[in-house]
Amino acid sequence: MGPVAREHSPSACPDGTSPVRTCVGCRERATRNELLRVVAGVDDEGRPAVVPDPARTAPGRGAHLHPTTACFDLAVRRKAFGRALRAGSALGTAALAGVVAARTDPAPPGADARTHPATAT
Repeated sequence: MGPVAREHSPSACPDGTSPVRTCVGCRERATRNELLRVVAGVDDEGRPAVVPDPARTAPGRGAHLHPTTACFDLAVRRKAFGRALRAGSALGTAALAGVVAARTDPAPPGADARTHPATAT
């Protein structure tokens, strides 16, 4: 039996152009442009860490995350980075935490900080 050729499914790309990925924090699907790609790398001290890859050009396996503190906290609590990146050792998240905090928009008055932006009304 030969290799199976896969066809591109238009339903996998809601807007027809950008691929869909799953956030490792909230596990919701979103277009690649809405998510921040992260990879396993090293921090400033040379220890294994999760590092952001906003240009999406770093080699190796990547994972995607909504750039919100809620999704970041969920991913850390669920230990999702190690599983998604298939890293054998514990990965530091301090560098990524700073990037996510800088990119997160302040919540509107009266909004619940734990509510995901896509589900907020």
